[in-house]
Amino acid sequence: MKKLILMDGSNVMFRAYYGTAYSGNLMQNSKGQYTNAVFGFVNMMNSVLNEDFTHILVAFDKSGKTFRHESFPDYKGGRKPMPDEFRSQIDLIKKSLDVLGVKQREIELIEADDIIGTYATKYYDQFDEIEIISNDKDLLQLVNDKVHLRSSKKGMQNYVSYTPEYMAETMGVTPDLIPDLKGLMGDASDNLPGIPGVGEKTAVKLLKQYGSLQGVIDHMDEIKGKLGERIRAHYQDAILCKQIATIKTDVSFHFSLDEIEYDGVVEEEMLEFYKELELHSLIKRFNRVQPQPKKTFEYTLVDTVLDIKDILEPDSCIVLETYGTNYHQAQALGFGVVNDKGSYYIPYEMIHQSMDLQLFLRDESIPKSVFDWKMMRVVLLNDQYDIQGVTFDLLLAAYILNPNNTKEDFRVIVSNFEYLDVSYKEEVYGKGAKYAIPTEEAYQMYAVKKAVAIHELKQPLLDQLKDNEQLDLFTDIELPLSRILAKMEHTGIRVDRDKLQQLNSELKAKIDQITEEIYADAGEEFNISSPKQLGVILFEKLELPFAKRTKSGYSTKVDILEKLVDHHPIIEKIMTYRTLTKLHSTYIIGLDAAIMDDGRIHTIYRQAFTSTGRLSSVEPNLQNIPIRYEEGREIRKVFIPEQQHQLLACDYSQIELRVLAHMANEKVMIDAFKHNEDIHTKTAKQIFDKEDITSLERRQAKAVNFGIIYGQSAWGLSEGIHINKKEAQLFIDKYYQQFPGIKQFMDGVVEGATSNGYAETIYHRRRYIPELNSSVYMQRESGKRNAMNAPIQGSAADIIKIAMIELDRVMKEQKVQSKMLLQIHDELIFDVAPDEIDLMNDLVTTTMEQCVSLQVPLKVEAVLGDNLYETK
Repeated sequence: MKKLILMDGSNVMFRAYYGTAYSGNLMQNSKGQYTNAVFGFVNMMNSVLNEDFTHILVAFDKSGKTFRHESFPDYKGGRKPMPDEFRSQIDLIKKSLDVLGVKQREIELIEADDIIGTYATKYYDQFDEIEIISNDKDLLQLVNDKVHLRSSKKGMQNYVSYTPEYMAETMGVTPDLIPDLKGLMGDASDNLPGIPGVGEKTAVKLLKQYGSLQGVIDHMDEIKGKLGERIRAHYQDAILCKQIATIKTDVSFHFSLDEIEYDGVVEEEMLEFYKELELHSLIKRFNRVQPQPKKTFEYTLVDTVLDIKDILEPDSCIVLETYGTNYHQAQALGFGVVNDKGSYYIPYEMIHQSMDLQLFLRDESIPKSVFDWKMMRVVLLNDQYDIQGVTFDLLLAAYILNPNNTKEDFRVIVSNFEYLDVSYKEEVYGKGAKYAIPTEEAYQMYAVKKAVAIHELKQPLLDQLKDNEQLDLFTDIELPLSRILAKMEHTGIRVDRDKLQQLNSELKAKIDQITEEIYADAGEEFNISSPKQLGVILFEKLELPFAKRTKSGYSTKVDILEKLVDHHPIIEKIMTYRTLTKLHSTYIIGLDAAIMDDGRIHTIYRQAFTSTGRLSSVEPNLQNIPIRYEEGREIRKVFIPEQQHQLLACDYSQIELRVLAHMANEKVMIDAFKHNEDIHTKTAKQIFDKEDITSLERRQAKAVNFGIIYGQSAWGLSEGIHINKKEAQLFIDKYYQQFPGIKQFMDGVVEGATSNGYAETIYHRRRYIPELNSSVYMQRESGKRNAMNAPIQGSAADIIKIAMIELDRVMKEQKVQSKMLLQIHDELIFDVAPDEIDLMNDLVTTTMEQCVSLQVPLKVEAVLGDNLYETK
């Protein structure tokens, strides 16, 4: 059967963009290119391409005016401008059709509807079926016994197929009357006025009674009341609207039916396009659908203890294959090993039998190359083994070269370096409910192929690090830090479970009490956690102001609630309820679930994740324990040292401001830090040009100090300290006048990042900021803020890493029992033995303050406590 599909490309791509933009999911690749519309459009196209058809064409509106503007200059005049984030993707959407093998057409002055109408009419007799895909109801006028319109509700799977019978049943009109219908009721999306007060129901009723628009006009003197008056006053507008809404079916252009016969995707170009835009989920989907050619890949399975010694040699590339999402509890499967002797797989149980393998792994003098040393070390330490002597970690090398490289799995990371000969993890293990250990051959080959990739990429990546002056950052900071973090993760931190249960009971009681108070204020019980039900209570029952409707109901976001605080006592209680329930679910319940059999919590530090070089913490996040509310601070009491020991917290004081003073060479600020002046008071004196500073003025100066670090705008500062935008801008301008070195530094950073594509820390850590060259204004402004912040926050992150490395070294030299447990941004937490308190206090403070040499002194504040609460 011959079937032609005619797709309204303009309509579909708008749906693809707004379908994801509505939820805020504006996908971007590492180069800063928005991709959400491309991703949505390709997904829709792939759904269509899996169907049974012979010919396909996608028609687009040509930008600019059309022939309809000649008759009606305000045609489509009410439409909002296309967002720049969307506009930047249009050429990519059209390119996606090329790689999918789908022909497209757009014509000056002509709209997509007219192209579709002409194809459907001219080739009507050539096909058994013609299907139009669009949500534009104007196209319904083309529907007949052979031509159907597919209008989607969601994606391409959930749709309505309009036939003449379906239209008569659901709309009450035949296809040929669609232009007449539009003439009477108008079309707001096209800015067509029609006849005022005539909606779809009235228009359908008129057409049923009089047969057509012309019939309505012929009998308009008979129509009584306001409706008759409006028709008589505006019938010329109705005639014009019908004319505008009528699709041309005789557009004059050269076209051939053979051009739009579908031959399939252009596979190589398609995969390259997906790779360029980093649409890895589309690549995975294609890989699953396509039969994979059998490639010859050989490796040796080492299952005899006596054979292990013969294959181990220096400079081996080693991968430890595990199964499980949290490697503290993962099942170790085995080792992929690649070296000059060949490619091997060693089942994990062999390590229990082979002293040669144990000694080889832990020998510091034998160089090894790996992927994610920290993970490997934690898994091995859990079984009382170890791995040392790592001189290359592919994960860390890729991260330093570009932090955007390492947010997904191994295949995605190596594909950034043009290496593709390894599967995606989910192709091997599955995903979600299908996540499971595959066949032994599958995971063995996967492990060995990863080791091969390390072997192939090691030297090129080292060369790139050297060219970027980042080799020291790799070898002297990130690699040794990985070893230290592994030990910290393995050690974990003790948890007072009884205290946690006590806090659980207390918090639940507070939640129950605040819940009853909210019900009393509302006059009824409802689901407080449901924005929809809460919106009805606030804006319909209590009739509070600032109601803002969304598709799902009223918005009850925090910015709306903050405006309502003074309007009703229920608001503050709702905000308290949200805080308490978040603390309970995230921290009380979450922490309890994270306690392992040894009574400790073992977090995972993501060393290769953030754009700035800071560490982040997951499973659970121990860097974000709340301190803003007393109930949150109480949670810190559950973290305790070993029995008879104490916790020592050592926190860098204002390290980012000190880094800023150093990097900007700002003399006034440097002098203030050297003389141990309160920097916020000093700043206030400079800004307000007086000696006696109030607490409010100091607070405002503090906000400016930290706002400058994060590239805060005048609007952001005004929101933070509750002044108007003009006053905030004056603050910022005065700040830069008093600290000209900072202004010069910030401008230089933005200029350099715009030119080079990246901002850089003291230690040559780069943050790539492609947004600076974006055509989207808001994206460029975001890029400027990131550029200003990256060198400061990144350098501060590097300094605390250097401090951790130095502390590890001196603690070993002193042979102390005390242990480094946690890093919480600018703070280090230690478990300290009772006879080492004075030693550790002095050792840690001195080391942290002297680990690097800046133009300003570093200052550390140290606090002892019996739990984490007492150290803050």
